[in-house]
Amino acid sequence: MNKLILREQLKSFFIEDIGDMDLTSESIFPKDQQGKASYIVKNTGVIAGLDLIEEAYKLLDSSIEVHLFVQEGDEVESGDKLAEVQGPVASILTGERVILNLLQRMSGIASMTKKAIQTLQDATIDVCDTRKTTPGLRMLEKYAVTIGGGKNHRKGLYDGVMIKDNHISFSGSITKAVEIARSQLGHMVNIEVETESLDQVKEAVQAGADIIMFDNRSPEEIKQFIEHVPSQIVTEASGGITLETINSFSGTGVDYISLGFLTHSVKALDISVIVEID
Repeated sequence: MNKLILREQLKSFFIEDIGDMDLTSESIFPKDQQGKASYIVKNTGVIAGLDLIEEAYKLLDSSIEVHLFVQEGDEVESGDKLAEVQGPVASILTGERVILNLLQRMSGIASMTKKAIQTLQDATIDVCDTRKTTPGLRMLEKYAVTIGGGKNHRKGLYDGVMIKDNHISFSGSITKAVEIARSQLGHMVNIEVETESLDQVKEAVQAGADIIMFDNRSPEEIKQFIEHVPSQIVTEASGGITLETINSFSGTGVDYISLGFLTHSVKALDISVIVEID
């Protein structure tokens, strides 16, 4: 996770939330009122985003001290203390909600990613995310996937080519779409082609695709399709795969399974903050 980008994002999040000032905290507590706050987990999960606690409080008040009691990626249970912060009470409370929102969401994503991997039960297949992320939070959400043991798909439209059905329709064929894209790209950029039938898989292979996605295909279809894909071409299963069905894709032979639900509909890990006044 890029700390420079993280700081800039935290600045914008705080500006949105605080505006000119935290009216409540600053009107109740004098500036020199000291205290501490403990971040406590309220259910079982995987922790992701601990670095942002320290980075966030640095932006608000450099006098705040942060002490961590767990490490990134640790499995935690209800009642575990994640961190303790000490310093001016007003500053601690001003940063609380933004930090909690991010920490809870990122930990929820890490927890779901780990659960998906454990449910799949196939170490030969990597679980990865998609672009179905929250606008503005992509870096944090994709980072959380890696903390849960998953891999990142492309970060955005800029770092990989994925030729989908609409691209194929407008180009006229998979072959033509790959040919046009390849002519415009440098040698460092891979081309992925989304396929829905055996004929499309064969065409993608002949066209020289680097990665072939089996879109909304059953495990049985994938086992059939993958026999026609040379080993040097990376394969991916995607579309309609849920936590309830992912285990059925175990043993299909694909290299990756991409899951939108890791980020687009995940439940946040419940974390609370308990404050004590000195």
